[in-house]
Amino acid sequence: MLEDKKYPLYPELAEAGKQEAQFLIDSFKEKIKKAAEEVIQGFYCDIVPFVETDSWSNFRNQIMDGFRNYDNRKIQGKYDFRQIKKEIFKDFRDEIMKEMPEELIEENESLKRQLKNVLESRHC
Repeated sequence: MLEDKKYPLYPELAEAGKQEAQFLIDSFKEKIKKAAEEVIQGFYCDIVPFVETDSWSNFRNQIMDGFRNYDNRKIQGKYDFRQIKKEIFKDFRDEIMKEMPEELIEENESLKRQLKNVLESRHC
């Protein structure tokens, strides 16, 4: 009777109703538990490795963008870029020197093509 006064719009269930309600609640718990386990398993197996990889890639790309733009030495400090350049050159001097003529030839050919295109476009 105390329950009726506290929640007058919700009458107490009969014993069979209580059992049925409890059965429905328990079956819902099992279904939701199973669904949660599948989602969590999928998250850990399918998503987490890419979150770490993606975060690392974004971080790496930001660092590389900073290095690629040599004008950043004016903002970040000449000393930092001078140290980076010295270390790279010290460790890879032979490889860098071997690649220089090849890179200069490629750049020269590219500039020739660009000049040719500009000159041809001016004659039109």
